[in-house]
Amino acid sequence: MTILRTPESRFENLKDFNFQPNYFELDHSGENLRMHYLDENSESNEVVLLLHGEPTWCYLYRHIIPVLTRAGKRVIAPDLIGFGKSDKLTNKEDYTYANHINWTSQLFNQLNLNNVILFAQDWGGLIGLRLLTADPDKFSGLVVSNSGLPIGTGATEGFKQWLNFSQTVEDFDAGKIVYMGSMKALGPEEIHAYNAPFPDESYKVAARVFPTIVPMNKDQAQVKENIAAWEILKNFERPTIAIFGEHDLSFRDQDKYIIEKIAGAKDMGHQRIEAGHFSQENQPQLIAETILSIK
Repeated sequence: MTILRTPESRFENLKDFNFQPNYFELDHSGENLRMHYLDENSESNEVVLLLHGEPTWCYLYRHIIPVLTRAGKRVIAPDLIGFGKSDKLTNKEDYTYANHINWTSQLFNQLNLNNVILFAQDWGGLIGLRLLTADPDKFSGLVVSNSGLPIGTGATEGFKQWLNFSQTVEDFDAGKIVYMGSMKALGPEEIHAYNAPFPDESYKVAARVFPTIVPMNKDQAQVKENIAAWEILKNFERPTIAIFGEHDLSFRDQDKYIIEKIAGAKDMGHQRIEAGHFSQENQPQLIAETILSIK
C-alpha cells in the first residue's frame, strides 16, 4: 500500500486560510492514515460539522467558519481521505464508498461529537447522511446543499456529463473545476489553493474515483445500505433545510427528496439560491446564516 502525503509547503500562505491544523491517525487495513481537520472554537458545546465533496477540501469553508465561530459555534471541518491535507492512497480500489464512511466515522467517534448540526454538500452528503443515520441522536439539525443519498435510481444529465469529463479529461485540474462550478470569478490565489493538495496526477486518485462510485445504478455498492438509511432519515425530526444552487446541473431538482421525505424538513426555510455546484463559494454568508437559523 502506497500512502502519499502532500508537502506542507504546498499549503503555505494560502489566501484567507489562517486556521490551525489538526490531525487524526485512523486505521485502514492495519495501516495508519492521517486525516486532517479544522477544529475551531473547540470549547463550545454547539457543534457544526462541515463536510466537503469533490474535488475540494476544507478550504471551501474559509468564509463560513468565521461567521459560525463568532456566533459561538464549534466548527469541525475535515479533509476527506484523498483530499486536502489528508493522506492520499494510490490504489483506486481503496477508495470505496464504505471506506469513506468508515474513515470519516472514525474521526467523528474519536471526537465524541454531540449536539451537531451537519452541513453537507456534494459527497459530504453521501457520507455525512450515513453518519447521521448511524446515530441520529447526536445530531440537532441538518442543512443540505447540492447533495443527497442516491439509491441507484439513475443520474441526471448533468451528472452523466461530469462523470464522463472526470474520466476522460487529461489534466484533472481541481482549481479550474471549482472555478467552472462556481458563479464567481475565483482569483489565481484561490485556484492555486484548490490545486495545492495535488502536486501531480498520482495524488489525484480519489478525485478521479469519486464520480465512479456514486451509487446511481442498482448494482453498485451501498445501494441497499442507502435505502436502509433513508428509512431512518425519513423519521429524522430535527430541523432540516435544503439550500440548493439554482444553477447546479448535477443536482437540479434533487432538493425535493430532502424537502418531501425528511420529517424535520416540514415548513422549514428551503431555498433555491443564486449559486452553482460550489454554493460555499457563491453564498457563504447565506449558508452560515441558514446554519445559525437552526435552533
